[in-house]
Amino acid sequence: MNHTLLLCCLVFLWPTESCRTLCQAASKNKAKVSAKPHDVCDGVCVDNSHCSQPCPPNTLGNMGFLCRQKKWHKITDSCRTLTPLSIFEEKLGSAPSSADTTHIGTYSQKSETITDLLMQKCPKDLSCILANIQHSPRIPGNIAVIVQLLHNISTAVVTDVDEAKMQSYSTMANHILNSKSISNWTFIPEKNSSCVLLHSVNSFARKLLVHKHSIDISDVFIHTIGTTVSGEHSGKNLTFSMRVNDTSTEVAGRVLISRDELRKLPSASQVVSIAFPTLGAILEASLLGKVTVNGLVLSVILPKELKRILLTFEKISKLEESRTQCVGWHSLESRWDQQACQMIQENFQQAVCKCRPSKLFTSFSILMSPHSLKSPILIYITYIGLGISICSLILCLSIEALVWDRVTKTEISYLRHLCIANVAATLLMADVWFIVASFLSGPTTHHDGCVAATFFVHFFYLSVFFWMLAKALLILYGILIVFHTLPKSVLVASLFSVGYGCPLVIAVITVAATEPGKGYLRPEACWLNWDTTKALLAFVVPALTIVVVNLITVTVVIVKTRRATIGSSMFQEVRAIVRISKNIAILTPLLGLTWGFGIAIVINDRSLAFHILFSLLNAFQGFFILVFGTILDPKIREALKNRINSAKWISRISENLSTDYSCHPTKGPS
Repeated sequence: MNHTLLLCCLVFLWPTESCRTLCQAASKNKAKVSAKPHDVCDGVCVDNSHCSQPCPPNTLGNMGFLCRQKKWHKITDSCRTLTPLSIFEEKLGSAPSSADTTHIGTYSQKSETITDLLMQKCPKDLSCILANIQHSPRIPGNIAVIVQLLHNISTAVVTDVDEAKMQSYSTMANHILNSKSISNWTFIPEKNSSCVLLHSVNSFARKLLVHKHSIDISDVFIHTIGTTVSGEHSGKNLTFSMRVNDTSTEVAGRVLISRDELRKLPSASQVVSIAFPTLGAILEASLLGKVTVNGLVLSVILPKELKRILLTFEKISKLEESRTQCVGWHSLESRWDQQACQMIQENFQQAVCKCRPSKLFTSFSILMSPHSLKSPILIYITYIGLGISICSLILCLSIEALVWDRVTKTEISYLRHLCIANVAATLLMADVWFIVASFLSGPTTHHDGCVAATFFVHFFYLSVFFWMLAKALLILYGILIVFHTLPKSVLVASLFSVGYGCPLVIAVITVAATEPGKGYLRPEACWLNWDTTKALLAFVVPALTIVVVNLITVTVVIVKTRRATIGSSMFQEVRAIVRISKNIAILTPLLGLTWGFGIAIVINDRSLAFHILFSLLNAFQGFFILVFGTILDPKIREALKNRINSAKWISRISENLSTDYSCHPTKGPS
C-alpha cells in the first residue's frame, strides 16, 4: 500500500516539477529576448546590406536597417500601437492582441475598415476616436495609420462637412503635425505620406460648408479659417500667426484677395484657408529635399472665378544672405514649383508673393536656398573688376585698330589678331549687358527686359568662349598641321561660324525651349534658370567643355616647347622654362582657363575664398587680355611705337608747313 501510494505520488509530481522547470527556462529565455536592444540589427554588417528587426514589445511591425561604413542605420520603422480595434477602445495602452494583428493584415489590404467603423459609431462629429489618437505615441507606424485614416475620411465624406467634423479632423491632423514628431516622418516606409496628408486636408476642407458666420478652428499646428466673400467687399484679408517650434516666437502669414478679384464673383461664395507651421519641415524631412521651407505653408481654397491672390510670408530664418523663392505645391508631381507664384516684394523679414491657385496648386510657401552665398566683398570685386575690364577692352580694341595694318601682314598673324579682337569685342558686349541685367529689378517687374538682357548676356559670354575655342583650334592647327594648309577665306569663315554661329544656335534654342513655360529666367534675377528647367546648363556645359579643350591645347604647347630643348644646355633649359611660363601666362586669359575655377565653386560653393578668387580672375579678364594679349606682344609694341613716331613726324611736318606759310605769305595782285 505504501509503495503504491509512493508510486502514485511520483507519477503525479514528476510531470509537475518538469513543467515548472520548463516554464522557468522559457521565462528566462523570454527575458533575455526582451532585454535585447531593438534599435540594433543582429546580422553581420556589410556595406549596403539590409536587415530587419521586430518592433519592441506591445507594438506591431518591424524596423529596417541599412549598413553604411560598418554600422547599422535605421531607414524604415513601421512600429505601431494603433489598430482597427484598439483605436475604438475606451482605454488605450494594452498590448495589441492576435485579433488586432489579424485586423492589421486586413487593414493593409482593405484600409476602409477603421473609416467604416468610425462612420457607424460617430458619423456626426467623428469624435469617438479622438481620445485614443491624442494619447497614442507619435511613432512612425502610428503616424502612417493616422495619415491613412485621414485620407480615407476625406474620400468617404462626400459633402456637407460642418464645423464639428472639421474640428475633429483638425485635431487628428494636429497630433501628427506636432513639431516633436518631425524626425519620425523620415522613417515611414511610404515616403509620400506627408504629401498624402496635405492632399487629404485640402480635399476635406473643400467640402467645408461656411454659412453666414465665419469658421475659425485654431490648433497649435493647424489653423483653419473659413469665410464668405462677395463682389461688394473692398477686399478680404485672412491673417495667421503660429509657432513653428517649441519657442514662443510666432511667424505670421497673410492671404489677401484684392477688390478687383472679388468683383469677378457673380454671387456670394466661400473661401477657406489653412495654415501649417510645421508641414514644410515634414515635407522636407520625408522627401529629403535640398531646399528649406522658410515660412508657413498656406493652403487656399477659392471659387473658380478667382485667379490671383497675394500671400505675405514672414520668414522663419531672417538671414539677409539667403535666397528666397515663392512656390506652390504641385499636387500631381509632389514637389514645390516656382511656376505657381511670382515674387512681388522681399526684405529680410518677409516676402510678398502673387500666386495663382488652381486644382494643381492649392498650397503655397517660400523656400530658402541653403547654399546661397552673398558678400559685399564679392559685389565690390565684381563691379570694380567689370569697370576696369570694360575700360581695358576699349583700350585693347583701340590699339588693335591702330596697329592692324602693321601686325596682320602674314596669314597666321591676321587670324591670330582676328581671334583676339573678337574675344575682346564679345567680352566687352557681355560685360555691358551683364551690368544692364543687374540693374533690372528682376523678372517680376521687367520680364521682357529681363528676357532680352539674359539672352544677350548668354549669347555674348558663349561667343567669348567659342572665340577662345577658335583661337585654341588655330593654335593646334598651326602646331599639328604643317604641310596641309587651307585657304584664308575658308579659315576666316570657319572661325566666324564657330565664334558666332554656335553660340547663336545654343542661345536661341534655350530661350525657345524654356521661355514659353516661364522657365527661362530665375525668379530673383535676370539670368538663366536652374531650379526648374536647368536652363543654366546651356551655358555651363559648353563653357566647361571649351575650358577642357583649351587646357589640352596649353598642354600640347608646353610639350612641344619642352621637347625642343631636350638635350640642351642648362642655360637653354632655363630659357625654355621662362618661355613655357610666358606661354601659360599669355594663353590662360586668352583661352579662358580662369573659368576653370568655377569647378571649385561647384564642389564647395560655401567657400568664400573660392568665390573671391573666381571673381578676381574673371571680373578682371578684360584687363588680363589687354596686358597679356596686347601690351606684352613685342610686335604690337613695335608697331604702336612706329605709329606714334609717324604721328609725331606728320605733326612736325604740318607744323613746319604752317610756319613756312606764316613766314612767306602769298602776295595778292596790287
